[in-house]
Amino acid sequence: MSNRLVLFWFGLTVFVSSVLLMILEIVAGRIIAPYVGVSLYTWSSVIGVVLGGLSLGNWLGGRWADRGAAEREVGIILLCSSAASIAVLLLLTFIAPLIQAAQINLLGASFLYVLGLFFIPSALLGVVSPVLTTVAIRIDTRAGHIVGRMNALAALGSILGTFAAGYWLIQYFGTRAIVISVAVLLFIMGAMFLFQSAKRLLAILLLVNVAIGGMTYVRGGLVSSCDKESAYFCIRVVNAAEMVPSGAARALVLDHLVHGINYTSWPEVLFSPYVQLMDELAMQHLGERSAQASYFFAGGGAYTYPRAVMAHSPQARVVVAEIDPEVTQVAGQRLFVDTKNMHIMHMDARMALQAVNDAEFDIVVGDVFNDVIVPYHLLTREYTELLKAKLKPQGMYVLNVVDIPAEPRLLKSMYKTIRAVFPYVDIWAESGQTLGKRYTYVISANSQPMPQQLSARHGFKRSWQNITQQVLSTGTALAAIPLLTDDYAPVERLSANLVLKDYGL
Repeated sequence: MSNRLVLFWFGLTVFVSSVLLMILEIVAGRIIAPYVGVSLYTWSSVIGVVLGGLSLGNWLGGRWADRGAAEREVGIILLCSSAASIAVLLLLTFIAPLIQAAQINLLGASFLYVLGLFFIPSALLGVVSPVLTTVAIRIDTRAGHIVGRMNALAALGSILGTFAAGYWLIQYFGTRAIVISVAVLLFIMGAMFLFQSAKRLLAILLLVNVAIGGMTYVRGGLVSSCDKESAYFCIRVVNAAEMVPSGAARALVLDHLVHGINYTSWPEVLFSPYVQLMDELAMQHLGERSAQASYFFAGGGAYTYPRAVMAHSPQARVVVAEIDPEVTQVAGQRLFVDTKNMHIMHMDARMALQAVNDAEFDIVVGDVFNDVIVPYHLLTREYTELLKAKLKPQGMYVLNVVDIPAEPRLLKSMYKTIRAVFPYVDIWAESGQTLGKRYTYVISANSQPMPQQLSARHGFKRSWQNITQQVLSTGTALAAIPLLTDDYAPVERLSANLVLKDYGL
């Protein structure tokens, strides 16, 4: 083979290995999502661990290259990378039960998942570029030219792998198929380095890969925990009969959080206390206007609340902004939701509100927690001003907030922010309930005062209390809590206890 072809092959190997490494990095976030969700913390763990492994691999590869490593060693590394990639799915079946049982906080759990699953594949693939660059310089003495080209190919491969995985591969093929495909491609590349010179070693490494694949199959590692993997979520629908006191029901799980429970035959019955509370607040506020009211829902999820509105007020106008069309499809197919009389907008809730006419809605409902973390741009004063402009003069804004009763900093920050826009803002919790480590509160905001107590008029017999003053007197003083704006919204810091302690699990 001519030197030109050899250099081309080396460059192609560096490029493809970088593509595959970045695909593994993007897939890492989705693989751990059913266990720890998706947040700034999980992606920081993924990026940090993969870069750490890559850095170690680059350093070891450079030292190995100086000691004579060449094409044969690259072939071995690629075959080992193939085995390590398959082993990700095998190790997950061992690591996940251990971490879940240990009740580690979300930050620590995210780091341990990524470290245990993806550090070794990243380190192995990091060896490839410095070894092949060194060998290429022995062939073509233009060191600057070779180093620059190899670095450029590695960067281009990383870019392509990022876009391919994020925009296309995961949505169409799922994480397990992608990991297996990465392993196969790495094995093929490694085999091409060893086929002529080390067939026995190649056969041994093939057996190792097959053995790991077989063990993964036996352990169930090839079966995804997701019913569907969309661009945004790992989507599951589970039988919820044991979650509810009576009747048949199903629950929607997005990543690792239950997003709604729908009764099979009772669409108007709301099992979750906070969802029932939001409905009761709206009905109390609307009075006789409720039959033909107009609602805007920021977040669809299981469509539990929109479904209930259509059941008890068939003439109501319901607009839902659900960013993931796959979630809407699953709700219609498996969660007993009929969306034909709803106006569904598959876009970000803020963009959806900007697209509708002013003063159009009686009620705006915010239910946008993806996990324990809520999208910050849907909490700010600017967003609140936008949604108020879309409300009729006597309209109401209700939303749920997950926080820690002992120090509800995010809850108070949201109260302070909404209070800067609405004259009356109240915080609600179910009467007589122990709030526990974490709790889902409801905030209501409108132009008139609300009662101090509210009782359910339909569905489960519950009552709720206005606990605004109790919350404001708990923990950090309101004056020291930030007001959220588009320029400054430290949501992760305010909700850090949900991540740094075991409250978020």
